[in-house]
Amino acid sequence: MRWEKKGRIFTAANQHEWMAHHASVPIADKVDDKVLRIYFGPRDRQGRTRPAFIDVQSDNPANVLYVHDRPVLDLGKPGTFDDSGVMPSCIVSDGDRKYLYYTGWNLGVTVPYILSIGLAVSTDGGVTFSRMFEGPVADRTGREPYSCLSPFVLKTGDTWRMWYAATTGFVAVKGRLEPQYHIRYADSLDGIEWRRAAATCIGYSFESEANGRPCVIAEDGHYRMWYCYRSIVDYRIDSSKSYRIGYAESHNGVDWARLDHLAGIRCSDEGWDSMMIAYPYVYRHRGRTYMLYAGNGFGEAGFGYAVLVDDDRRGR
Repeated sequence: MRWEKKGRIFTAANQHEWMAHHASVPIADKVDDKVLRIYFGPRDRQGRTRPAFIDVQSDNPANVLYVHDRPVLDLGKPGTFDDSGVMPSCIVSDGDRKYLYYTGWNLGVTVPYILSIGLAVSTDGGVTFSRMFEGPVADRTGREPYSCLSPFVLKTGDTWRMWYAATTGFVAVKGRLEPQYHIRYADSLDGIEWRRAAATCIGYSFESEANGRPCVIAEDGHYRMWYCYRSIVDYRIDSSKSYRIGYAESHNGVDWARLDHLAGIRCSDEGWDSMMIAYPYVYRHRGRTYMLYAGNGFGEAGFGYAVLVDDDRRGR
């Protein structure tokens, strides 16, 4: 594959108190043939994320048409799994409803934070969302005792399929506990009750790796996944260890061949995405394939997009 970068779309810069900085984890949802809605996670001045959206021109996503003036979902009640952050991860349309799957943040004591997967529903076209439950739809279990996060969900027929990151432990790095996580799989009959397969889709390629934020497309009888990976050591300050975008393929959505060398996109030599490229979201529009992604500082520098210009893997 070869992606052509088209530039930055949006940066959070104190437009509102709750949109003080960062524009992380962009996800695309079609409004109509002319308008694309991009949900993302800005942070307030206390570092807490609430999901928001902008509308852009579908054929030219750099042309921002509208910036929504309030979060689509607020923080959870004190003591719930998402009282410290609501980070959007995936939108699924099901009839006249839209399902927003997100990562809920809870501050920890012995570790920095605990993450779980939440679900909110919209009946007004994605302008506002209400929680399906006060609690998560996927949380720590006997087999996954730490955290689960960054879900991507596809509805295929009567089956809902989810790829997500599961934390496998915390490692002390220079006096700080850093989480390690890799990508796993679950499925469901209703998008609410999930059966986790205990199958690792994308494992670690080196000892200190963390990988997550999957995005999956099903086509021609097989599956393609884009995700991001990094080291847990010095990834905030060393560009060679910060997030990169990876790629994998599967015949069944569970067993994956990791093919990072075919991803076809890397950090720029300078500018807003020269340190880090993270949180890929791939979608199709008018026969072209687009990728949204966040730049330096986990989206502190904003998010942008690229267009696929060469793809000799398609259809294999």
